[in-house]
Amino acid sequence: MTSETTVTSTVTWLEMRSSSELKAADPARLKTSIGEPQIHRSEIPSPELSRFLYTAVGGPWHWLERLPWTWDEWMTWLEAPGVETWYGTVRGTPFGYGELHRAPGGEVELVYFGLLPRFIGCGLGGWLLTEVVRRAWQSNPRRVWLHTCDLDGPTAIANYTARGFHVYRTETETRSVPAQPPGPWPGAHQQG
Repeated sequence: MTSETTVTSTVTWLEMRSSSELKAADPARLKTSIGEPQIHRSEIPSPELSRFLYTAVGGPWHWLERLPWTWDEWMTWLEAPGVETWYGTVRGTPFGYGELHRAPGGEVELVYFGLLPRFIGCGLGGWLLTEVVRRAWQSNPRRVWLHTCDLDGPTAIANYTARGFHVYRTETETRSVPAQPPGPWPGAHQQG
């Protein structure tokens, strides 16, 4: 049984009101020795793929909300109008993803975004965020927005603001989380 701890964290909401605010990542930051990145849309709803991306990316950061979801719950979400899963690959290997939700009323939420731990620090985060946000703007929404918290990756907010997102709200919350992040599967903890 996993012990829990109570934490206080700051939740930050960010938005972009125009596609002209998007600041593309500097391609010189990419460590191309690992390969050229590509972006793909998962056009066939796949709970297995989406759960893999969610746990592989979010496991180190206390992404817990969807862990109890059943296959049917994943499928219902992925088949919902406006939901899109975009993922990046290098040499055929997924390195990160972004999930968009195009809501009625002209807003696109970047619901989840991040990299697998193996690929953090390669310049891929800025590249992938640029590409996912470009796709978010394709439907000409009135805004693209997201929220994150300080339990997320330590460079998350810096990446969002470097790409042109602006903070519009912060809030402090207290919640219970496992003492150790869950990792991508039970018993899997990154060796340090």
